[in-house]
Amino acid sequence: MEELICNCPPPEQVRVHMPGDADIAALAEFFRMIGADTRLKILLALDKSELCAGALAKTLNMTPSAVSNQLKALKAARLVTVRREGKMLYYALADCHPREIIHLAMSHVQEDVE
Repeated sequence: MEELICNCPPPEQVRVHMPGDADIAALAEFFRMIGADTRLKILLALDKSELCAGALAKTLNMTPSAVSNQLKALKAARLVTVRREGKMLYYALADCHPREIIHLAMSHVQEDVE
């Protein structure tokens, strides 16, 4: 059987530009964190405003304990930060990266399909 010849670069040339396994695992974990519906909803709400857990729970029609558990995971993943004001804790997106990734992904899913 004759092998088809393509113009693709050799596998070694492609592999040299790929990230290592540890970076790929970290990236997969990042997408797993933002890929869960509840966590994504929290990130989208925090994209609009810094909020306390109670306000997030009301906004998302969730229990405060459910929101709190998800905020703990998002904080551990360095996707949100927390600021204390007296007894209140306010949550915000950690930096511009989650916001940019979510906005880019949203534009992709909302683009017209021909």
